[in-house]
Amino acid sequence: MTAAARPLPSHEPPDALLQAKADGAPPVLKFEKVGFSYDGRTIMRDVSFAVAPGDILALLGPSGCGKTTILNMVAGFLRPTAGVAVVDGREITGPGPDRGVVFQAAALFDWMTVAENIAFSLRCAGARKGERRAVAEEMAALVGLTGFEDAYPYQLSGGMRQRVGLARVLAAKPKVMLMDEPFSALDVQTRESLQEEVLRIRDRTGCTILFVTHAIDEAAFLGDRIFLLNDLKAGAYDTFDVDLPTPRASPDNRLHPSFLRLRETIYRRMRH
Repeated sequence: MTAAARPLPSHEPPDALLQAKADGAPPVLKFEKVGFSYDGRTIMRDVSFAVAPGDILALLGPSGCGKTTILNMVAGFLRPTAGVAVVDGREITGPGPDRGVVFQAAALFDWMTVAENIAFSLRCAGARKGERRAVAEEMAALVGLTGFEDAYPYQLSGGMRQRVGLARVLAAKPKVMLMDEPFSALDVQTRESLQEEVLRIRDRTGCTILFVTHAIDEAAFLGDRIFLLNDLKAGAYDTFDVDLPTPRASPDNRLHPSFLRLRETIYRRMRH
């Protein structure tokens, strides 16, 4: 028996998000003195932060500094051993449809078309075929894949496959989108193009994003705030606010004096 289709949550329009920020709306994502230990070893302790609706928080640092541990706790793959992690006012106790993950590899189903991959979560939710196709076409257009809906993953470039992975998460309309170094394996031009795409998508959908990266330029271009993770065992990290002109997706921001100063400041902090 086919499950009855259920209505899917919709994104808040950007204007509503700006008003919510002005009115002091509660954060979408919040950590309160979160700690995590594994096999008797402390991985992180006393980490606290809050992310406003529609913001992009960039977690920056070298491999092994704890970026992915934080992302996995937000995704619900790991449970804090101390403190509490909250999404949309509810404690995170496991994975849920209010959070979607874009992984380093696109992790597509090779036997499914682009449209079928994008609409997979809708299929699991019991949506009808026509509704799934309509959403898949809408999301494909959003990430610049119009005309490729009936292609298979092997027919796509690496950047296009990552766009499909991004569209698949967006189709479920999560409150928070988690991105775990999704562009690290791509060439510079493709990576920068997709970074600009992420900013345009955020502006259109109002989605809140937690973005993990080890690249200073990527964090400074994408983030509204940057957490430079130093020693999470001691709860130590630096916070940087990003002040760049709008539209944020403009390539010219990569040459803006504020961008260059921030990049230098973070580089020196990381080196020393």
